[in-house]
Parts: sequence; C-alpha cells; structure tokens
Amino acid sequence: MSGSDVSDWWSTAIIDMEPGRIHLRGHPIEELIGKLTLPETIWLMTRGEMPEDGQARLLEAALVAAVDHGPQAPSIAAARMAVTCGLPLNNALATGVNMLGDVHGGAGEQAVKFLDGIAKAISSGTESALAASNEIDSWQHARDAFVPGFGHRFHKPTDPRAPRLLSLVDKAAENGVVTGQFANAGRAVEDELRRRKGGPVPMNIDGATAVIFAELGFAAPLARGLFCLSRSVGILAHAWEQMQQGGRNKGPTPPEYRWSYTGANPNKR
Repeated sequence: MSGSDVSDWWSTAIIDMEPGRIHLRGHPIEELIGKLTLPETIWLMTRGEMPEDGQARLLEAALVAAVDHGPQAPSIAAARMAVTCGLPLNNALATGVNMLGDVHGGAGEQAVKFLDGIAKAISSGTESALAASNEIDSWQHARDAFVPGFGHRFHKPTDPRAPRLLSLVDKAAENGVVTGQFANAGRAVEDELRRRKGGPVPMNIDGATAVIFAELGFAAPLARGLFCLSRSVGILAHAWEQMQQGGRNKGPTPPEYRWSYTGANPNKR
C-alpha cells in the first residue's frame, strides 16, 4: 500500500495534524484555546465555520436547558446503576448516553423534522393553522398519537424550560439572528393541539430545543447528538455523586419492592 493509499484511507475536513501542529477546521488550536467557548467550538466542529455571537448564545441556552432531568430519567438512572455495579465514570457516561434512543432522547430530532414540514408549508403559502393541522394528522397517522416536542408527563401545565427558551428565540429573531419561522411553527402546533384537546398541550424541552436547533440550521440528526452532549453533563454529575454516596449493585427499585410475575404457575390451585 502506497503512502497516499494510507493517508487517504480516512479523509476528513475536520482536523489536520502533524507533530507540533494541530488545526481544527483550518484554525490553529493555540488560537482557539482561551478564545472560543465550548458552544462556539461545537458549532465550528459540526458546521465547519465560526458562529455569530448571537447564534452561539442561543445554542448555549439550548445546551444548558437539557443537562438534567433527575434520577427518574432513564439515562441518569442507568448511569447511577452502572456506578453501583463498579463501573468507572467513562463507562457510566457511555451507559447513560446509550439510553438516549427514539423514546427517551429522540424527540428533539423528531421535532426538528416535524417542525420543518410545517415551516416549509407556511413558507409556501399554506395558512399556519392548516399547515400545523396537516402535519399533526400525517404524523399521527404514520407514527404516533404523541406529537414530538409537545406535552409533558411530569411538568403540567407547562415545562418551565420551554417559555424561557422561546423568549430567547423571539429576542434573537428581533435582532435578526434567526428568522423565527420555527418558533411560529411550534406555536401553530400549540394552538392546534389546544383546539383539538380542549386544553393546553404546550411545547416541552424537546420542542423548544428543536425550535432552536432548527432556527440555527442544524440538521435533524444533529439535534439528537447535541442533546446527548447536553445530557452527558447531567449524567457525569449524577455518576460522580453516586460514587461519593456509595452503594452496591442498586437496581431500579429497593429490594423489598418486588415485580409482578405474570407467567405460568402450575403448582397454584
């Protein structure tokens, strides 16, 4: 295998490196250290360009909002259980992040796709209420009765994170940082769900962060990746706390609480 064959085995536009030199997206690492914030660095690495200041602040707000949701969240619970099984922090982190699938952690990605369909319909001339209604019908027919990014099983009537995030989107739209079209799409969904349900079904954290990711131009799959980055902070904090608390081989419930057996019982009369 020739030298060019070896160097071309992997190709990347993200990093260029040789002894004594590291360039990220064409920028010397020493020029980024102490200058770029973590959200700005995430933007640079995933998008290949520097964000504007307002874009980075909005991304940071979305990342901060989703860092944790308590030990009852599967990703957090799994990480804490991993620690009680003797696993180190890196394994606990991996355990928690691996819990972030379509049901727990995937609603943000789904909501970006969902809101994108509504925003495109509105931009094409469809009235916002009709665009929201059509997209809800399509989603519920093809996927699920639950509309991604709306309603919350715990926070009622309102997820406290969503209004704050939406207010930041509104301010960014006023300043020309984003268009506000996805926030408008999200509010059209809220109005339509309220009409159908006879009561509020407000946007939750997944919907609000999806609005931000979509407004900032992130592809839908990246929305899940960004959520994983955000939630990993909470996973790390809970795993570390569990290490300090101790505990050995703790399951999801205390041992005195038993499960319900529903299998065969031939000896029962």
